Amino acid sequence: MHSLMTQVRLVGRRLARTPMFTFITLLTLAIGIGANSAIFSVINGVLLKPLPFDQPERLVGVWHTAPGLGFKQLNSSPSTYFTYKDETQTFEDSTVWQSSSVTITGLAEPERVQALYITSSFLPILRVQPTVGRAFTAQDDAPKGPNNVILTHAYWQRKFGGDRSAIGKRLLISGEAYEVIGVMPETFRFLDTTPAVLLPQQLDRTKAFVGGFSYQSFARLKPGATIEQANADVARMLPMMLNKFPMPPGFTVAMFNDARIGPNVHPLRDDVVGDVGKTLWVIAATVGIVLLIACANVANLLLVRADGRRQELAIRAALGADRGRLARELLGESITLGLIGGALGLGLAWAGLRLLVQINPGNLPRLNEITIDPLVLLFTLGISLIAGVLFGLIPAFKYGGPKLETALRQGGRSSSQGRERHRARSVLVVCQVAMALVLLISSVLMMRTFQELRKVEPGFKNPQEVLTLRISIPQGMVKDDGQATRMHQEILRRVSEVPQVVSAGLTTSVTMDGNTSNDPIFFEDYPTPEGQIAPLRRYKSVAPNYFHTIGRPIVAGRDFTWNDILNLTPTVILTENLVRVHYKDPNLAIGKRVRERPGGTWREIIGVVGNEHDDGADQKATAVAYWPIMQRDFWGQKIQTQRNLLYVVRSPRVGTPALLDDIRKAVWSVNPDLPLANVRTLEEIYKRSMGRTSFTLVMLAIAGIMAMLLGIVGIYGVISYSVAQRTREIGIRMALGAREESVRGMFVRHGLLLTGIGVAAGIGAAFALTRLMSSLLFGVSPLDPVTYVLVPIGLLGAAFVASYLPARRATVIDPVQALRSE
Repeated sequence: MHSLMTQVRLVGRRLARTPMFTFITLLTLAIGIGANSAIFSVINGVLLKPLPFDQPERLVGVWHTAPGLGFKQLNSSPSTYFTYKDETQTFEDSTVWQSSSVTITGLAEPERVQALYITSSFLPILRVQPTVGRAFTAQDDAPKGPNNVILTHAYWQRKFGGDRSAIGKRLLISGEAYEVIGVMPETFRFLDTTPAVLLPQQLDRTKAFVGGFSYQSFARLKPGATIEQANADVARMLPMMLNKFPMPPGFTVAMFNDARIGPNVHPLRDDVVGDVGKTLWVIAATVGIVLLIACANVANLLLVRADGRRQELAIRAALGADRGRLARELLGESITLGLIGGALGLGLAWAGLRLLVQINPGNLPRLNEITIDPLVLLFTLGISLIAGVLFGLIPAFKYGGPKLETALRQGGRSSSQGRERHRARSVLVVCQVAMALVLLISSVLMMRTFQELRKVEPGFKNPQEVLTLRISIPQGMVKDDGQATRMHQEILRRVSEVPQVVSAGLTTSVTMDGNTSNDPIFFEDYPTPEGQIAPLRRYKSVAPNYFHTIGRPIVAGRDFTWNDILNLTPTVILTENLVRVHYKDPNLAIGKRVRERPGGTWREIIGVVGNEHDDGADQKATAVAYWPIMQRDFWGQKIQTQRNLLYVVRSPRVGTPALLDDIRKAVWSVNPDLPLANVRTLEEIYKRSMGRTSFTLVMLAIAGIMAMLLGIVGIYGVISYSVAQRTREIGIRMALGAREESVRGMFVRHGLLLTGIGVAAGIGAAFALTRLMSSLLFGVSPLDPVTYVLVPIGLLGAAFVASYLPARRATVIDPVQALRSE
């Protein structure tokens, strides 16, 4: 232990004597290690950590596939829920749930909050119980059961100050009175939801039918049951569902058989993580390459440092110092640097993660679980040690062995170095350039992807001028459907009269906001074959002026009018890509008729609008049917009214608090109990939809720039060191009449040769590695020729500058002084 402490003190003294070397080395390592620790923290929090429930490996998401309808993932329905409860052999229990928003009044200002509608089995399956009060029972969950509500801990604290007397109090939720019966634990988290209240689902088995796949479901497997067995069990039960429950109006068993509904049971964690894993692993690999480049750079610095100590090490070896001890000393210094760099990098990682949580890029799931935990600390310690050993082995092997005897014979001032002494540093530079090229190509491919995405016409214009906000008129507040629609109409009129509001409209969902609903559409002119379901299309409901407000052109026909809506005229508007499935010219579709189900009311196509990329700019334009916000005989309902609507408001004042205040006054002038929810600009929605691409682009761009800088620094260092070591040779050449251009060219050619070899190796590696990121690209090939030409040219240009600067310094050497220096 005494020997170890002595060794540590000696290393500390040597590092203190060279503060610039120590600073540059530690900064390089801190950046490389910190970046890797930060991205590992994200991967650990998002992908590796189990869900915060008891035995989370037994929790599974219960989904379905419907290849006949083009669905890889289909939700659950009341009929599947009841069937699985009755017939399962692998589920300990199962549940269905929905996330929605509700209006709460009576507690200061009215507000719109997120709610989870759950069955009584939801919390027992998660093995979570309220800390105050009780959970839902089967009686609470029964049809027409009591109106009870459970509060989440955050809402309980915010609205009741954590007072236990909140139990038994009543809340007015969507116009109906609910009694508070419980409060959830502070640690309760469910997937990526942020609910304020939990409400009973209250499904009615007598009203269930085959269909209505709009519920999410999960289950707990029985002990010893596997996911494969669960999928087989669901496949066994699905045919039972067709016999247990009636078909929806106009549908037959043959239609559902044609849809080929099958099981898709998978770990519940996948429901929150989704496909973000691909992005994170690509970024992790990228940041790992940056650390390797940093290690190569530090190894070069240590080679220079060890080369300056050749005489010292040689004398110690001649006096009997064990060569292994010298190698251990050099390696100990590098490991010490690695550990200190790792500690500093951990600080950078902590700061980076705090920034990441604040900006929430790329819609990262489980963001609140991304922390510096013991596993991250262990990972940081591991890569710090590995990095220390990695960049320390080269000088340890090179200067801790027999070659020290040669250094002793050469004396303190040697002639120009031989190639062998340059070889290790040159190889490191070649590796740096190769790895930097891979990262630069990857980042440029993402930049080109972002450019291609920006060229896509998403379905709206100037989104920074459009404000969106959601207003719901619950049935408990206004019972009559027509009155609720007329109230929305009046609110829209008042909002349109707000100063500098250019236009305003209504919809159930704006482009890219994530609210999706899909159902079939049957064309009268192109009847669907008997026993088949028509292709599913996106459904939205809108009111007049919506398309004008967001900047979507009407290609043919006309928009809805309020007379169409209030008079319940059976009309519909379709997107151009949906119409072109059957009609070459959108004008030919005007006057044709469609319906949502066999036997339903035919509805006239009165307009065709431009396409919208509702699933994101990187996806194909979505085929959408726009229905009026109130209509008759839709899916068998006498009158269907959309009460929960999104207001879109175009104004140059968007972004100012004054506009929102004016809109709030306009709404409350009609009904003071209506809260404004989900207030955000259309540009925010658009940027959020592109968040993952932006996040990946920024991370790869930062990594690419860091890699290029480190690579250029490596080239500069090699050429500078070569100039310093060949001072006498340069002096002789200059004394014998060598031209300055010739001397400069000698060093520039050396730098470009190393870069050229690195570029050749990097292109080969990029060909292989960029294919792995093809799923992240849009509108550009992983082997994009423009990228593979421009990036190497740019890197060679930077290498030329890095080589020219020290080469130029060589030509100002005084030959007389150079000869005297030897």
